[in-house]
Amino acid sequence: MNKIITTALTIMMPLAIFSQTGSFYDFKVKTLEGEDFALSSLKGKKVMVVNVASKCGFTPQYKDLEEMYRKYEGELVIIGFPANNFGKQEPGTAAEIREFCLQNYGVTFPMMEKISVKGDDMHPLYQWLTSKAKNGLMDSEVKWNFQKYLIDENGKLVDVLYSKEKPESEKSLKWLAAN
Repeated sequence: MNKIITTALTIMMPLAIFSQTGSFYDFKVKTLEGEDFALSSLKGKKVMVVNVASKCGFTPQYKDLEEMYRKYEGELVIIGFPANNFGKQEPGTAAEIREFCLQNYGVTFPMMEKISVKGDDMHPLYQWLTSKAKNGLMDSEVKWNFQKYLIDENGKLVDVLYSKEKPESEKSLKWLAAN
């Protein structure tokens, strides 16, 4: 009998560990103004998570992100995470980042506090986004500013769009159209 239980546990344990990947909704982050923001408040909506920077060649994507955010209001939430990991292209304070985004691109989508999206000090949300062991879908590496992660209405990672892909790429539009 003990041999049967041991065999069953040996088979089931990896499956249990694999299925315990967690959800996007498990995380709490801080807004650019320092307020707590529970990602669980976004249940039922598709979410695009983007690491942003003010002094990058891809910075004009702020305009595209804002247009997309307004166009799909109610269905899609875009969340910007300023990061200074690539070429020190986001050196500003929270107030400077907010002012830059408002004055230059009229950004109204949620902006979170500046974080690290790679390296030893990588934010826990980005650890989840980039690790198959945690997100249950795929490993990825944040390669540059304006990389976009697509999260479905159930808090599961669906795909990643790299910096060169515009927010309203064919891939993201297919994702938005899917139920």
